[in-house]
Amino acid sequence: MRVSRLHVDATLAIGDRIALPETAAGHLVRVLRADIGDACVLFNGNGNDYDARITAIGKRDMEVEILAKRALDNESPLRITLLQALARGEKMDWILQKATELGIAAVIPVESERSEVKLDGERAGKRVAHWQSVIVAACEQSGRAIVPAVSLPCPLANALHALSPSALRLLLDPQAGRALDAIDRQPSRELVLAIGPEGGWSPRDRELLRAAGFEGMRLGPRILRTETAGIAAIAVLQSRLGDVG
Repeated sequence: MRVSRLHVDATLAIGDRIALPETAAGHLVRVLRADIGDACVLFNGNGNDYDARITAIGKRDMEVEILAKRALDNESPLRITLLQALARGEKMDWILQKATELGIAAVIPVESERSEVKLDGERAGKRVAHWQSVIVAACEQSGRAIVPAVSLPCPLANALHALSPSALRLLLDPQAGRALDAIDRQPSRELVLAIGPEGGWSPRDRELLRAAGFEGMRLGPRILRTETAGIAAIAVLQSRLGDVG
């Protein structure tokens, strides 16, 4: 049987017996038909995997014993923060899922002048919790043991003020004179990639990004959708500067 890998929001240590969350327990029992004695792998985002085995199964819960701890070394040496203009519905989920698989370190969702999605208050909090669950599931699938953080949505200007001053700042722009694959192989190992909304960055947004030190980079001769552009650019950056290739 395929060994399942599950995220657990708890401190993990060899020898501990812990109860799995109901959703994880239900998936193992009802979908994967797991039984007492079967193996599974747990992670909590600290960079380690924990080998475990099932010791008890209840109607809605499951207990596992942690047997071993393994440090993973599959994080990219290039720390990419995705500054992503809000996209509608499943597009945002797809962006976060694929960006996580490709090794991003963090996501900052931003409200731009042309964003069609507006989130605030309780609705924003619920949306971030959903996005974090999408990212966790992508980590489970891709084998990552460090979970990228996703911030609360905020206006573009606010997000720019909070960026690391040492990060290389790139703006994907089909009108830029410089191609993304021509980027220097020895820049900062920290990078912020700005991806516009479905209607593109407005002139005011572009002015804010330029003033914040973002350099326009072109990705091929075609204009890509917001859900395609960031993923394609991350793949290029990881191939040129990171660990893909």
